[in-house]
Amino acid sequence: MADLDPTARALQLLNLLQSRPVWTGPELADRLGVTTRSVRRDVDRLRALGYPVNAAQGSGGGYQLGAGRALPPLLLDDEEAVAVAVSLRLAAGGTVAGASDAALRALTKLDQVLPARLRSEITAILASTDMLAGRGAGAAEQIDGEALLQLAKCCRDRRRATFGYVAREGAATERRVEPVRLVATGRRWYLMAWDLDREDWRTFRLDRMDGVAGTTWQFPFREHPDPVTYVGESISSPHRHEAVIVVRAPLDALRERLGTREVTLTALDAGTTRLELVGDNLHWMAFHLSWLGFDLEVSEPAELVETLATLGSRMTRAAGAGTPYAG
Repeated sequence: MADLDPTARALQLLNLLQSRPVWTGPELADRLGVTTRSVRRDVDRLRALGYPVNAAQGSGGGYQLGAGRALPPLLLDDEEAVAVAVSLRLAAGGTVAGASDAALRALTKLDQVLPARLRSEITAILASTDMLAGRGAGAAEQIDGEALLQLAKCCRDRRRATFGYVAREGAATERRVEPVRLVATGRRWYLMAWDLDREDWRTFRLDRMDGVAGTTWQFPFREHPDPVTYVGESISSPHRHEAVIVVRAPLDALRERLGTREVTLTALDAGTTRLELVGDNLHWMAFHLSWLGFDLEVSEPAELVETLATLGSRMTRAAGAGTPYAG
């Protein structure tokens, strides 16, 4: 490395200092192919740029990169630069509370030094991504950065993609899709795409994908729903049953018993309350109503009346059984 110019050598020195806590002068000189005197000059050059390089004498001493009062420029590899730029641009768009202005300033500085090849990758991801607000709670799911980039490019270039996918129920499938848009929620990344085998629009979670590959097959533009709205509706709980029940109990008594948000209570008189309940499982709704401990009458739907009748008959038989089951 002796043929490196002083600036390039100083950057190489910085890389070495970032790779482990302490280096001795001779170790650095050997790695850089220079003398220890040149190492000292390069350390001074880094200090002049704002990097706090500490030096200690004696046994166990050496050079160490410390923490400074001002942040000097960082050295990032390609993958790190893409990740930082994408995160900053999403934060600058208001997806991280209080971070917009600072993210925009940092992004402006980073943008000035990004090579063209990385700008293209970053642009592909951001040009293919929308943000879905209000769904940032909970732990974030880890996704494959390369898969994200592949899908973003497919969205941008209108090229088909293939991947393995594990559905919500656990079934593993192979998918062939025409990607339209990526939607980030703060916790997860989703792909909205036309499923070629199912001939319908679908939402896919990126953390459930594997083997993502872009193809060379380009597809024509297809009219599609708004991606943010579509993904938002797709990932919401599918409430299939809306029930109306008249409960022989005062509203305050019911309010104390019910902790779920998916109910509406309306006082009909001092001792009777109208309960509107939403759910996606009739048996769970029937159990919930039986747990209330009040007399009630189901106005709708008829399927819930049937489920309650079946559950009541089963419980009556269980309570009246006096002999063990003989098989």
